[in-house]
Amino acid sequence: MGEKIKTLLAAVGAVFVIVLVLSIAIAAFTGGAFSTSDKVAIVELEGIIIDPSETLRRLKVLEERDDVKAIVVRIDSPGGAVGPSQEIHGEIKRLREKKKVVASMGTIAASGGYYTAVAAERIVANPGTITGSIGVIVEFFNAEELLQKIGLKGYVVKSGKFKDVGSPLRKMEDEERKLLQAVIDDVNDQFIEAVAEGRGLKPEDVRAIADGRIFTGAQAKEKGLIDELGGLSSAIKLSAELAGIEGEPEVIYPERKDFGLLGNILGRASINNLTDLFSGLRVMYMLPKPE
Repeated sequence: MGEKIKTLLAAVGAVFVIVLVLSIAIAAFTGGAFSTSDKVAIVELEGIIIDPSETLRRLKVLEERDDVKAIVVRIDSPGGAVGPSQEIHGEIKRLREKKKVVASMGTIAASGGYYTAVAAERIVANPGTITGSIGVIVEFFNAEELLQKIGLKGYVVKSGKFKDVGSPLRKMEDEERKLLQAVIDDVNDQFIEAVAEGRGLKPEDVRAIADGRIFTGAQAKEKGLIDELGGLSSAIKLSAELAGIEGEPEVIYPERKDFGLLGNILGRASINNLTDLFSGLRVMYMLPKPE
């Protein structure tokens, strides 16, 4: 009987060691998910902001983790659609009720990218980061003369006179232009209000630079649009300090996924949304294209 007990205890011990080793290995490959220490998590926002679902999902997952005390939103985006940018902005504001959130700007965080950043408690940018571009844009093209040259004519059946505003089949009427300008002005006012609130600035001061102009990170700091100059490591350190984490913080990095050449250039949401981007009326917080 004694030998059987010894054998059983040895087997249990071996299983325990295996489980322990596996747990350590899994923790190492998952950014310390099984560790009980306080952590800083990084959420990446890359490319054109069209579909916010993945970013919102990631923020929600981290919100529910008690070991994550601070979140760094790493932004590399020239902007995107108004609605998705506002959704991410709103989620970051809500998340700040539970966690410390710092925005870290990479190569570019302009227009809609900057809109999301101002929801964070602090903003860190490199001196050469391209940011700002506070403003709204909607673009159309007119192919009427081209169609005439190749002998094609378009017809539209609509339920109201404004239903085909921006149609490429005809010139835009003055009344339609005024309608769109009113929409653009209202959305721009929302942008200005968000920046003023997030940065503690006067709306009139924000309005004075809300003409689409871009800034370097250094220029943005002078105007109060960001807080500190530095890279991702600086943002991680700052977020840890705000959260009261002592010593070197344990960092949870996002999983790296390969979206192919086009996806990596435009951002992870781009491949599934290219048709959505170019269909219908879409008002954008976007960095203006160079002439």
